[in-house]
Amino acid sequence: VQLQAFGGGLVQAGGSLRLSCAASGRTFSYYAIGWFRQAPGKEREFVAAISWSGGSTYYSSVKGRFTISRDNAKNTVYLQMNSLKPEDAAVYYCAAGRILGGLPRGYDYWGQGTQVTVSS
Repeated sequence: VQLQAFGGGLVQAGGSLRLSCAASGRTFSYYAIGWFRQAPGKEREFVAAISWSGGSTYYSSVKGRFTISRDNAKNTVYLQMNSLKPEDAAVYYCAAGRILGGLPRGYDYWGQGTQVTVSS
């Protein structure tokens, strides 16, 4: 599976962005897809993930503001980010794994990151 994340950009605090993770490969629908982020000088952290069947899980700080969804017909996973805060600024990565989870080591394939910048 090859992944490509895009949709990042500069937004004011309180604004919204939608990230997309486009995948290639016939088995995309079998994978859980996770979003992670990494800010300068910080560890990569879990943001949200969605299973092959649509079940989802979120990091506590984004719950209620971010929504993850997938369209298996389009081989794409989306991360709708609302009410953005300066602390959400980071490079966001999408990843594919066999099991839904919040640990980076649980994911086998990674896309390149997309930068999200939130101005205060």
